[in-house]
Amino acid sequence: MEKTNKKALPLIYSCSGCSNVAQLANAIAVKANTDSIAEMSCIAGVGGKVKSLVKKAQSNKSIIVIDGCVLQCAKECLKGINIEPTEHVILTDYDFKKKYDSLLNLEDEMTVFNDIVEKIKNL
Repeated sequence: MEKTNKKALPLIYSCSGCSNVAQLANAIAVKANTDSIAEMSCIAGVGGKVKSLVKKAQSNKSIIVIDGCVLQCAKECLKGINIEPTEHVILTDYDFKKKYDSLLNLEDEMTVFNDIVEKIKNL
């Protein structure tokens, strides 16, 4: 099996907070990474201004951000280092309701995943 050149992939960041939509955002980003669609990087490190992770974010690659809700925490972390994402997705725009005591299963939400993959392919 041929190895994907990670340098050629766009970066993907996600919210990974405590709500159902935050965890779905993270699951989508992890799957995009493991499927070699995008290279996932650590948004907490960007928010914490960890030098190597800030440098990666500033590498002039296309950036996809998946936030769970309108608080847009992942996008705000990038804003803190003057980076604007190429593509920004907010999962509550897909009519998900933010809840704290339940999970959304990625296998049940593949339509949303596939929509995001198409956005990535069109960068």
